[in-house]
Amino acid sequence: MDVHEYQAAELLAKHGVPVNPGRVASTPDEAAAAASELGGTVAIKAQVHSGGRGKAGGIKLAHNPEEAKAAAEAILGMDIRGHTVNKVLVAKGADIVREFYLGVVLDRPNRKVLIMASAEGGVDIEEVARTTPEKIVRINADPALGFHSYQAKELGFALGLRADKVHGFAKIAEHLYTAFIKEDATLVEVNPLILTGAGEWLALDSKMSFDDNALYRHKDIEGLRDMAEENETELDARSSGISFVKLDGDIGCIVNGAGLAMATMDAVKLSGGEPANFLDVGGGASASQVAKAFSLVTSDPNVRAILINIFGGITRGDVVADGIREALSQVDVKVPIVVRLSGTNAEEGKKILAEAGLMAVDTMDEAAEQVVSAASGQAA
Repeated sequence: MDVHEYQAAELLAKHGVPVNPGRVASTPDEAAAAASELGGTVAIKAQVHSGGRGKAGGIKLAHNPEEAKAAAEAILGMDIRGHTVNKVLVAKGADIVREFYLGVVLDRPNRKVLIMASAEGGVDIEEVARTTPEKIVRINADPALGFHSYQAKELGFALGLRADKVHGFAKIAEHLYTAFIKEDATLVEVNPLILTGAGEWLALDSKMSFDDNALYRHKDIEGLRDMAEENETELDARSSGISFVKLDGDIGCIVNGAGLAMATMDAVKLSGGEPANFLDVGGGASASQVAKAFSLVTSDPNVRAILINIFGGITRGDVVADGIREALSQVDVKVPIVVRLSGTNAEEGKKILAEAGLMAVDTMDEAAEQVVSAASGQAA
């Protein structure tokens, strides 16, 4: 789950991170009033769950309330990477001397928490990692032992900070780590973290993402969810107990089991295709859930072919086949469908599919090759 910049800043402030004060506005008049209250130069910043706001024109400076109103009028309603701007953050202008990046993320391969920093703040960290990876300093923290002060100071010295600035930087790094752990986050990021003309540290832009599976422990954070920023199909899937994530490809995937869903996406990519979604109907999916999954996938106009990959374990193959047949009776599917069905009651399931006009293959690789070929034929 993601939250807006202003919400992330409020959470980080509770953990001792010095953040830039601001006011949220939903109309140009509210933005003008906020600018008047803050005084001086302000930044009008689009609040959307997307990066690239500055490049898209979603961040503008204003030197007075009239300029703030005009900037808000230009930004509100703007589309940024598929997200409509419904509110802006009016933040006080800052005297920037230096910009840094500081972030905390999960390091899954090493089963640790990764703290990253760079003196190339204010730009996409992905671009820095791609072009000049040596400019990113990394330190791992063992989740059982924590992130220690000496590690935070090592991070600061590695960035080339003067000795009198390292302590302040290290405290912010420690506070970010604490926020990451205490709030069950998957990402905590400040970009840029700046040094002001007065020599003070200030988090100018904050970002946080949270583990959906831990939200039951954080009702206050779950209450920050902005439904307008959520993908409608993903919301529909969640209400049906289906795990669904929209992707950019053209091959729809319907799979039972998260691990098998990931393997299916890999198989599609290895065969030269691009998955249009991650979809897990669950290990014990009913026929109605399978039918619902079918409707979720076919609602994407980019889908050119569908791969259904089912292993009959907890879910019986004939039950899944019933769901597929039910879905086909409800939805007019105009793209090719490839089915891979194996495991419990697979033969019974294949007979049901044959009655519905579908043939099932036995291996995932074969199914992936067929669906990629089918999608290519549709594209042509």
